[in-house]
Amino acid sequence: MDLAMPDAAARLSALRAVLASAGVDGFLVPRSDEHLGEYVPPGGERLAWLTGFTGSAGMAVILADRAAVFTDGRYTTQVQAETDGSLYERRHITEEPPEAWLREHAPGARIAYDPWLQSEGTLKRFTGVQLVPLSANPIDAIWTDRPAPPATEVRVQLPEHAGMSSEAKREAAAAQLRAAGEDACLLADAHSVAWLLNIRGRDLSHTPLALAFALLHADGSVRMFLNAPERVPAATRAAMGNRVSVEPREEIPAALRQLKGRKVRIDADSTPAWFAATLREDGATVVAGEDPCRLPRAMKNETEQQGARNAHLRDAVAVARFLSWFAAEAHRGGQTEMSAAARLLSFRREVEGFVAESFPAISGAAENGAIVHYRVTPETDRAIAAGECYLIDSGAQYPDGTTDITRTLWTGPGAAPAGLRQRYTAVLRGHIALSTVRFPEGVAGPHLDAIARRPLWGFGLDYDHGTGHGVGSFLSVHEGPVSFSRAAKVVPIRTGMILSNEPGYYLPGQYGIRIENLLLTRSAEPQPDQVRPFLEFETLTLAPYDRALIEPAMLSPEERRWVDAYQARVLAEVGPLLDAPTGAWLAEACAPL
Repeated sequence: MDLAMPDAAARLSALRAVLASAGVDGFLVPRSDEHLGEYVPPGGERLAWLTGFTGSAGMAVILADRAAVFTDGRYTTQVQAETDGSLYERRHITEEPPEAWLREHAPGARIAYDPWLQSEGTLKRFTGVQLVPLSANPIDAIWTDRPAPPATEVRVQLPEHAGMSSEAKREAAAAQLRAAGEDACLLADAHSVAWLLNIRGRDLSHTPLALAFALLHADGSVRMFLNAPERVPAATRAAMGNRVSVEPREEIPAALRQLKGRKVRIDADSTPAWFAATLREDGATVVAGEDPCRLPRAMKNETEQQGARNAHLRDAVAVARFLSWFAAEAHRGGQTEMSAAARLLSFRREVEGFVAESFPAISGAAENGAIVHYRVTPETDRAIAAGECYLIDSGAQYPDGTTDITRTLWTGPGAAPAGLRQRYTAVLRGHIALSTVRFPEGVAGPHLDAIARRPLWGFGLDYDHGTGHGVGSFLSVHEGPVSFSRAAKVVPIRTGMILSNEPGYYLPGQYGIRIENLLLTRSAEPQPDQVRPFLEFETLTLAPYDRALIEPAMLSPEERRWVDAYQARVLAEVGPLLDAPTGAWLAEACAPL
């Protein structure tokens, strides 16, 4: 805690004083850092420091006489709990976006922003106000104990995990630039830099990144910029090759000046607005275009696909051990949300290659499970009691793959209530529908989202989050450009993409249900008279569903066969890797319905 300003009211007051001295009427505070990523280092947690809201998506708008925090349906309950309602209005970011709120409450106002933390694509939405870029972030001026930038060692992603050399990736990306008549591309997304150069780091707690920028030139050479270049050891520099330079971040302005008269590609949605503005001032031509690494990064190669299978199988051992332990212990009492999450983490730490959790586990009992992205703390830690729902959403990072799995469990003893089984089974039916769908090439995530919702819609129910997101290969657990969401961009699903399948249902104050597996996109076998290529999904995740929550009578014969076949596969692949007691539990858990 900043001892000079220990409470949110003092911080908000101090920020308003800085804004007033700068001659502006308001300020935009995004969740993101300079790389515009979902996950940020401690020094990038400006939104949390100012408002108290710790969710992974959101924005605050600060005016002289009012302020608001905006976030999506995953965090509706959390933002209420973490922010002071006397200081901040709480708004749904899609139903009442910040730009609409500003047009209503501050038309024509001078609204400041940090050009390192906002993309041009985002800024274009803020019509009806006068946007004013600031040379320094005013929060940094009052955050007196702001943590220093991370500087962890930059390591090589080995060929046996990457599956493609950095040289080959750089040449393929550079070929895109040459075909478009462009001289260079600015990469601000640290995931793209990591993928392109086959490097990883530990700058973030749960995503193996070195937070770096890069300039990719049309000849395939790269200039990488990051703080403390000395953290790139000789072995990593040698692996990247002599066509990749490593330079301090302070050299970025000089590097951009050298692009005068050149055509430079900028992804307007994933690059801070500072870069395009600076390039234009220096005489370069800014060309809007897609990050050339974004799509190929999402389309895992054969090595990455097999790595994902291997990582999920090893991870399944830890998950099975946890589920077996939970089945024996939950109804007895004595466990809490934190102790259960810690036990799962202890099992994962014994798995070969485990690096870190891929995100902090969402461990929610009963009413806390209804908070979609609930993060347990010592203050909120709740005992897990008999006769209630428990939701555990967790994942792990391994050098060969990233995992993400959610299971909803009944603590027992005995069967769950009929109403709860009905809703769980409706969620399960949607999960099965997405797992088994076959679809023609060209179909995008928004086209499939409703498939998973249909069983719930039949009961007049829904969930306020997307059905699934992309997942990286020893990178972020949330990866674009494809997702199962009505709000997602229409980007066709392609072979090699890994996506989560996680429909849910949440009854505030009582319980939450979510079931999540990861899916690998692959080509489907042609059918008679088929005229277009079709795709389908291979399920990567291997863990049983809780039989106590399933109402078999609600399942069609095909759905029932699918569940039985999936559970049989889990037993066949995971069972031989378990100790005898856990294996015996798994055999019972995977028995046919």
